[in-house]
Amino acid sequence: MAARYVAIIMDGNARWAAEHGLPLLEGHREGAQALKRTVRNAVELDVLELTAYAFSTENWTRPRAEVEGLMAMFAELIESETPELDEEGVRMRFVGRRDGISDDLLRRMDWAEETTRRNDRMTLFVAFNYGGRAEIVDAAELYSGGGEEAFARCLYAPEMHDPDLLIRTSGERRLSNYLLWQCAYSELVFSEMLWPDFDKAELAAALDEYAARERRYGARAG
Repeated sequence: MAARYVAIIMDGNARWAAEHGLPLLEGHREGAQALKRTVRNAVELDVLELTAYAFSTENWTRPRAEVEGLMAMFAELIESETPELDEEGVRMRFVGRRDGISDDLLRRMDWAEETTRRNDRMTLFVAFNYGGRAEIVDAAELYSGGGEEAFARCLYAPEMHDPDLLIRTSGERRLSNYLLWQCAYSELVFSEMLWPDFDKAELAAALDEYAARERRYGARAG
């Protein structure tokens, strides 16, 4: 049983920076490099969808300098990485609320989605200004009845498959308001590795752990 749809909570950038005696934003930059590696590794390991938790609705409460630094870094990364992802056949989709995001960053996000929209080797969903409760509330405002499938069509990315596997790094063991609807039956793997150190071997180990499990979706074992 292979995991084709994978979600990641990229945790540990701040601790990594502290352990290396570096400014906080350097930890976030190393975390961005880890995501770049992970996207390539996921493609090689036949993952079809990768969803990464980049910035939550709660992250706006962080110190202003950190938030501004993150926004500048996101804009820079979208500009530099989109052409490479396009060449590798990766489609980009941003999921989350668009309010509160600068016009410049929104333009770059729209450009990245448009540039890569025909790609089908893998889809990279970037959860940006995202909260699981916010997504459910926003979907509820659009929902007019019809059951779970109809409700799911009101979510930010209706085409996203429910993740087979959710990986969280840095040893923390909680969902942190991430993909609450979609992860109802996802398998969870918690890695002790800080996100900037996350590598292909750790990703492969998580996929192997998933493959060894039996998914029951609420049913009893036979």
